[in-house]
Amino acid sequence: MNGARYFVDSNVLLYAQDKAVPLKRAQAKAWVAWLWDNTSGALSWQVLQEFYFNAIRKFEVPPEDARSYVKLMSEWNPPRRDAWQIERAWHWTDQAQVSFWDGLIVAAAERMRCSFLLSEDFQAGRQFGSIMIVNPFEASPPQAHGERDPAT
Repeated sequence: MNGARYFVDSNVLLYAQDKAVPLKRAQAKAWVAWLWDNTSGALSWQVLQEFYFNAIRKFEVPPEDARSYVKLMSEWNPPRRDAWQIERAWHWTDQAQVSFWDGLIVAAAERMRCSFLLSEDFQAGRQFGSIMIVNPFEASPPQAHGERDPAT
């Protein structure tokens, strides 16, 4: 493992459950499995809330299944939201012209000391300080041996 931490946006979790788009589902599941195997995953309560809401509304995941998945993914220990995170979201809103909600995602990734943010909702390759955006549907997880960063 390269030691890097990867922040996962809700779209990765949602596609891991989506049977309608098999290619994205397979790629999302590969990322989530790799992150578990390498203890490299991070997420926020916002991500889990977005996952739950969209899973039951848009993807028709049974509520009990969505709740079980949220409980499982909460083992990645999402950080509590605090004043620092709100202020960092404002910073990213002002400096990078992203929405407040996206600013909260970036701030949570910073709080978790992530090097990468896995999302298809941000521009792949874009930097937010030391965090690089990786589209998990355009890049595969690093290999177990001879790893390289997914952004290269």
